[in-house]
Amino acid sequence: MGKALRRYQMISDGDRIVVGVSGGVDSLSLMWMLSERRARIPIDYDLFAVYIDPGFEGSFAEALEAYCEQLGFALRVEYTDYGLQGHSLTNRENPCFLCSRLRRRRLFEIAAELCCHKLALGHNKDDVIETLFLNICYAGEISTMVPSQTLFQQRFSLIRPLAFADEDLIRRFAKDQRFPDFQNPCPTAKTSKRQEIKSLLQQLYRSNNKIKGNIFRSMSHVKLEYLLKS
Repeated sequence: MGKALRRYQMISDGDRIVVGVSGGVDSLSLMWMLSERRARIPIDYDLFAVYIDPGFEGSFAEALEAYCEQLGFALRVEYTDYGLQGHSLTNRENPCFLCSRLRRRRLFEIAAELCCHKLALGHNKDDVIETLFLNICYAGEISTMVPSQTLFQQRFSLIRPLAFADEDLIRRFAKDQRFPDFQNPCPTAKTSKRQEIKSLLQQLYRSNNKIKGNIFRSMSHVKLEYLLKS
């Protein structure tokens, strides 16, 4: 995480940062690490944890809020129906896209309310690789989520401090910290396009342990002269 923070200069002294907490081990690890490092670095910044509840039956919002309090930080919970909108009869083809877009928009709105100019999300190295393949297969373009990007005429920054961290490493860290396992109540969580891509990539990784690293490095070694012209 430190390598990503330094390379992309993600956090500066005096920053006010909203951290999107989903209940998964990635976002809990991110919040824990960003909070812990403040005590040992010469940079001061404020963190505001926010959870956007998508509105599914079986919500763990209250349990997540209580656990965050045990960790020593307050969690703002926003109750919405974004998941239900995403899975409505008029949006059967891609429920994840709409739900994600609505939740992201609400995080931006909350950040503005709190006078925060940065939003930190817990996406990891595996997420970055999977997004590349999702966009190739289903959007017809070569692109992915980047560790840091400016938005809205450079008035706002979206940062992903865990972009260089493997999912397996984060899961081992979360296990050592004994983070709880909050079950995602989304009805398509295990059958999404991302899950299909994840399963495909896992097969590749098992065949050769260098493939994952090569894919990740390839995204910063693009030879445009060997790609088709539009």
